[in-house]
Amino acid sequence: MMNYESVVAFVGQWRCFQKLIFFLLCTSIVPNGLVSFNIVFVGDNPDHHCRIPEVNLTQEWLNATIPEKVVNGKLGRSKCSRYRLDVIRNLSDQGLVPGRDVNLTSLEQEGCLDGWTYSKETYQSTIVTEFDLVCSNQWKAPLTSTIYLLGLLVGALITGPLSDRFGRKPVFCALMAVQAFCIMLQVFSVSWTMFSIVSCITGIGHVGSYISCFVMGTEILTGKVRVLFSSLGISLSFAMGYMLLPLFAYFLRDWKSLLFAIFPAHFMSLFLWWFVPESPRWLLSQGRVAEADAILRKVARMNNVEAPEIIFDETTLTKEKTTTRVQHNVFDLVKTRHIRKITLIICLVWFTLRFGYYGLTLNTSQLHANPYISCFMSAAIEIPAYVFAWLALQYCRRRPVTILVFFTGSLALFLIQLVPEHLSGLAVALELMGKFTFTAGVCLLYVYGAEIYPTVLRSTATGTCGILSRVGSSVAPFLFSIGDSFEYLPYILLGTLTLATGVASFFLPETFGKQLPQSIEEMPKARSLKCPMKTKKDPPKVISESPL
Repeated sequence: MMNYESVVAFVGQWRCFQKLIFFLLCTSIVPNGLVSFNIVFVGDNPDHHCRIPEVNLTQEWLNATIPEKVVNGKLGRSKCSRYRLDVIRNLSDQGLVPGRDVNLTSLEQEGCLDGWTYSKETYQSTIVTEFDLVCSNQWKAPLTSTIYLLGLLVGALITGPLSDRFGRKPVFCALMAVQAFCIMLQVFSVSWTMFSIVSCITGIGHVGSYISCFVMGTEILTGKVRVLFSSLGISLSFAMGYMLLPLFAYFLRDWKSLLFAIFPAHFMSLFLWWFVPESPRWLLSQGRVAEADAILRKVARMNNVEAPEIIFDETTLTKEKTTTRVQHNVFDLVKTRHIRKITLIICLVWFTLRFGYYGLTLNTSQLHANPYISCFMSAAIEIPAYVFAWLALQYCRRRPVTILVFFTGSLALFLIQLVPEHLSGLAVALELMGKFTFTAGVCLLYVYGAEIYPTVLRSTATGTCGILSRVGSSVAPFLFSIGDSFEYLPYILLGTLTLATGVASFFLPETFGKQLPQSIEEMPKARSLKCPMKTKKDPPKVISESPL
């Protein structure tokens, strides 16, 4: 089989062309960070109560119209009910004083028949205030995020086949255009239903453009530059866009203005069509050797190097095309006992990581009294998490680091409920520690999973496990909505799931310092689920299996 990197080594690894591609592709990821979590501000729920129409009431009765209610041990005004206005009006006309002449708890209550009054202290408007997603419609707010995340799931499923069929470059630009168009269309939404449907399509464009950009970078760049791009470059670019989001939202307190400001960043990315070439690797896989040859000669001129007279040996290419390969599918992931164990554990790990990452991220508006500071802290903590993951992948064994990540995350989540109320800063630090561990875990698992599965199953395993991970992210918006009855219940549930996943990670095989498996026979086996410390009588027969 042709060694592509040795064939194209004449163009170099870090010259003019590679620097340009690295910078442009990383820049195109920054807008994705802006759009991924804009729902934190666009869909936030400001303080509200029932609207009181203009009626003839004394000031005492006007102030007492909204009943008080205890939620999570705190006394506040009811958000979804008021005392009956006709009863209040009669009592006010009689000159009675609430609390002195009338016991308010004995009065009959009614719903918000005249709508709601929303606080404008933090936001001028959100989709919650625009479409009244409160009280009986409160379930629609987290469902909006879920619908967007389901769009990510659909996008992840279709992007691979589309880019394999039509090419990396056209799919990347097309999905970036879809994302930009849908963001603008959301601004003109006339109903929650329309906003949610367009949000789903936005999610398809978002994840599709991200995946296409990732694939283009890993196929065009080579050597250490490719590793740097796929690990730190693309992740830090996303985090930079995420960090810019609260800055945009702070100055644009209206949800439509925020989306309108995000639109140009995606539109500008379309100009990459004229600067980024198609992947030569993909062109070769399609038999378009002449086009790949022309691109590499153009790269050589840009890098001021001389290209060989013949870049690709037609004999070798022909031999590659005619070589028969055994086709594998998703059923091979559960075909044998040891692969089935690994697949189940990897799926659990992916589900937990995505569930925790999106759950904590979408809760950032409640992290601090100022939601803009909350979002910035949540975004900023991702940078050290990515750096930690990169260093750990360079120097540390995979299984212990994975276990450490889950145990540290679960400990932080469990400790949050023990923090006294006057030490709110400590609670914030613990939640950020949880966000740090989930972010680092996602970055680690991309590499760890690729090292566990053999080449013939690697893509299938990544896609299949990715589906379950997207299921975890889709249910994450409802995680903190169950905290209305008990504030710390979401942290306890997430902490318990994280701890259980950490225990399951004990049984994953070790892959650090080992060759990537090519066939199923070379795939390392999972440790015994019966007794992980038990030593086997017979030595393992698979060469690549971990001795631990």
